[in-house]
Amino acid sequence: MFTILGFYKFKELKSLKKNKLFLQKLFKDNNIKGTLIISKEGINGTISGKSRSISLVNRKIKSLFGILNFDSENVSVNKFQPFHRPKIKIKKEVVPMGLNISPKIKKENHIDPTKWNNLIKNRNTFILDARKPFEYQIGSFKKAINPKVDNFREFPEYLNKLDKKKPIAMFCTGGIRCEKASVYLTQRGFKNIFQLKGGILNYLKTIKKKNSLWRGECFVFDNRVSLKHDLVLGTYSICSGCRTPISPKDKKSKKYEEGVSCNRCYDTLTKTQKTRFRMRQRQIVLAKKAGKKHIFQKEF
Repeated sequence: MFTILGFYKFKELKSLKKNKLFLQKLFKDNNIKGTLIISKEGINGTISGKSRSISLVNRKIKSLFGILNFDSENVSVNKFQPFHRPKIKIKKEVVPMGLNISPKIKKENHIDPTKWNNLIKNRNTFILDARKPFEYQIGSFKKAINPKVDNFREFPEYLNKLDKKKPIAMFCTGGIRCEKASVYLTQRGFKNIFQLKGGILNYLKTIKKKNSLWRGECFVFDNRVSLKHDLVLGTYSICSGCRTPISPKDKKSKKYEEGVSCNRCYDTLTKTQKTRFRMRQRQIVLAKKAGKKHIFQKEF
């Protein structure tokens, strides 16, 4: 079994290049895979490995950056390693929005999953799904509105149009996108802004399905693709042709071919692309039969 740790922290960080080298060695020595983003404004990551290694690396990261606790920390387990390799990136922002967060201006407006249902049941509450449209299509809360923004840098333009008088309940996968959006709205005079503590993942882990207001599955940016309540593996996979999530229903389409295409991309792919994808798929199948991982297998 593999332990998956998702976390973020808004905190002023220094010596990024030096610390990146330390983290690369730390990940390699402990066979940790996943993605870690470090920035002057904070850290954001989802990493996976054996339980003991994840615990060690968790402590080392906190010690390295002088972090007592992460702003959010989600832990789950999976039978297979959901990442192919470790990636440590230095970026200007942990979430690209043209806005750097200072811990001094963060608001304590996190709503625990056990209290979230009451908030979004209120007819006056505006329920905002802060994720991308394709994530929203896979699953969301009942009556939630999605801004249909593919690039998070365009999100402020949408936020500026919201009603300042209405309570706004925001949510995203792990909480970090809402954290930035919340600060942005606060700076523009919004008062009643609330965000789901720990995001959707924390809600699905905490709230039993029979009491849940969640509908569908939750997309995650790794090879698990989607998760259901109790963070068990979902039913979606990724189309090798267009890299979009596909459901079991999508696979029944005549335009679906494993490793090649789905009903969304079949008509846009060229014959050359389809031929190349079929060759790649045959090599992946042969590699699996031989108990090896094919070099061209991708993660989302």
